[in-house]
Amino acid sequence: MPSPPAVARTILVTGGAGYIGSHTVLQLLKGGFRTVVVDNLDNSSEVAVERVRELAGEFGKNLVFHRVDLRDREALEKVFSSTTFDAVIHFAGLKAVGESVKKPLMYYNNNLIGTINLFEVMVAYGCKKLVFSSSATVYGWPKEVPCTEEVPLCAMNPYGRTKLMTEDICRDICQGDNDWDIILLRYFNPVGAHPSGCIGEDPQGIPNNLMPFVQQVAVGRRPALTVFGNDYSTKDGTGVRDYIHVIDLADGHIAALQKLFEGSHIGCEAYNLGSGKGTSVLEMVAAFEKASGKKIPLVMAERRPGDAETVYASIAKAEKELHWKAKYDIEEMCRDQWNWASKNPWGYKSPETTNDKHLTCGSPETINGKLPTYALPKIANGRLCTTGSLGNSNGKHHIYGAPKIATGKHPTFGSSETGNVHASNRLPRTTNGKHHSYGSLETVNGVHPTYRSFQIANGEYPTLE
Repeated sequence: MPSPPAVARTILVTGGAGYIGSHTVLQLLKGGFRTVVVDNLDNSSEVAVERVRELAGEFGKNLVFHRVDLRDREALEKVFSSTTFDAVIHFAGLKAVGESVKKPLMYYNNNLIGTINLFEVMVAYGCKKLVFSSSATVYGWPKEVPCTEEVPLCAMNPYGRTKLMTEDICRDICQGDNDWDIILLRYFNPVGAHPSGCIGEDPQGIPNNLMPFVQQVAVGRRPALTVFGNDYSTKDGTGVRDYIHVIDLADGHIAALQKLFEGSHIGCEAYNLGSGKGTSVLEMVAAFEKASGKKIPLVMAERRPGDAETVYASIAKAEKELHWKAKYDIEEMCRDQWNWASKNPWGYKSPETTNDKHLTCGSPETINGKLPTYALPKIANGRLCTTGSLGNSNGKHHIYGAPKIATGKHPTFGSSETGNVHASNRLPRTTNGKHHSYGSLETVNGVHPTYRSFQIANGEYPTLE
């Protein structure tokens, strides 16, 4: 991680409770920055913020959280009026490609109006240094690799267009006002988690990206991974992408801040953040299987129209100008991804509160059918606990809303016996003989599903980029 600043600076992080945001906030705190997070928690969890605070140790006192939607101008102005910011890192925004196609107005409203509000308030309070969380989606599907920052921009979906439009706004702002300095970070495919296993990616609903989907298969929440296309002109026939560890990505944001604080005027500059290497879908799955010891069942399907064969970044500009380079390899990415997933099989939620529509009740199972022990890093009140499990001490469960008991025995979701968790295709019963819904075991017409959980509600498959 880059060295701490000589003078403590205060940074506003929008969307700081999210996956990349939370890891960046932790790196900021450890780097000596005072950090204020604003997040509306629409697709994130305040639990992540509290875990970051505790992971930061003595630096946790330098973290402030406000639940604020960037479209709420009055609330945002209150944040700026209470604190003087040296710079802003802007993560906040909706980010599911498939959802953006179905709900484009929601994406334009949230991502663009919120951003414009933020920029206007920044101007009003004299803060004109910004790191913007952009995306490789602004390139569309580049025809040549590695993909440099000079590749023509061509977003292919509403989500990507909100990123590209925001980049255009940033360029226009810098053109009109020389006091602004903005760095656009176009990153490729973030994976992994903090090595502690306390924070990681917790997608709401069906995962949109490859590795969160793989981890949910590994912990028993989904039966298989669908691979779209195994006849590409690649080493194993599957698509190739550039994966980057989220910690490397977080450090890239620190490097960008340091560039802003160097003192020279830079205007608006874009940088790719990636590993600079291409890895296929099957290579990532194999690396995860090695890290986890779990076999990931695969379902091969036809290519999806428009999917690119190979996309990976050129990172020469970031290496030269930001003095940054990714350090983690795919084995380390998968190791940390599994560490997070195995300790937090339901993410920041409990199995009772998750919005996962395809939970196999009682999953994940161990080989002998007993509920596994997890060194879960949190308990219900949001504080870090000592190594614990889904087991109990003196008859009381206390972690993540695990099933409550009076006898000290693990229930089997429908019997008074311990040890055997029911198979995922057998429905649990309550004492009155009715099936539990768990929020997911009925379909609209009242028929129970067949656990084909790799499909989402609108019938589309998630993207694997």
